[in-house]
Amino acid sequence: MKPSLNIGFIGLGDQGGPMARAIGESGLKLHVWARRTRSLEAVAGVPHTVHASIKALAEACDIIGLCLRDDRDLWDILDRQGLLKALEPGTIVINHGTGDPDENRRIASYLDEVHVTFLDAPVSGGRPGAVARALTTFVGGDAAAFEQCQPVFGTFSTQAVHMGRSGSGQVAKLLNNALTMTNLKNAVDVFGFADKLGLNISSLFDAVSASSGSSAVLRALGTAITPGIAPHLQELMRKDIEHFADAMSSRGLDASEVVERGLGGANGLLDLVQRVTASRPNA
Repeated sequence: MKPSLNIGFIGLGDQGGPMARAIGESGLKLHVWARRTRSLEAVAGVPHTVHASIKALAEACDIIGLCLRDDRDLWDILDRQGLLKALEPGTIVINHGTGDPDENRRIASYLDEVHVTFLDAPVSGGRPGAVARALTTFVGGDAAAFEQCQPVFGTFSTQAVHMGRSGSGQVAKLLNNALTMTNLKNAVDVFGFADKLGLNISSLFDAVSASSGSSAVLRALGTAITPGIAPHLQELMRKDIEHFADAMSSRGLDASEVVERGLGGANGLLDLVQRVTASRPNA
């Protein structure tokens, strides 16, 4: 992809802001639009063009990344906010949010009617991964479009993997999240036993985090995952496990056991991170 191509970004939130910043810092031409002016602080000091409307951004860009909360927000931007009508044929639209695979396939078909390519490309790593430019990007959709967007993905990802047809990026991300939440449930259960046995939770946490029993979500407790952010993460986890349950069910798979453990992990997150941090001397 030539650096002269114009890259649009909508969704300058907790994760999307650092992603857009990475694009701008890479030398690619970054264009942004935001509902609230304060959201533009995420790209302060980085070369970029601010557009007053979604229409203006769409008309200026070859590739547009969206990092929104859920599929409803995606439809709102496309339909009610007018992105679809403003898109030029040949534009690539990328959805970096986590959502329903089948809904993303419907969106892809919807955009295909106006000759716009849609990639579902949810990311894993949260805000810390975005800030560190170390996200993993799971991509579903046209392989040629994936290759064209690789330099964009490379600005904020250590890995960008093409998973297959439209919707498969979302399926892969939901499988990843199911592993994260079931690993979290294991930690909730085991540290619950440790507490009842009278062990020092922070000492056990430090030891296990450097041992074979560790996991990415366990290592994040108390650092990327704090008591303050845990309720927000719980809400996102519950949403994602519902998408996972629906995706597996629509494909004829019984994932009830994984869903139950995933919900258990999400529901136990706040209590676990409070225990880990409360038992530290400087907590």
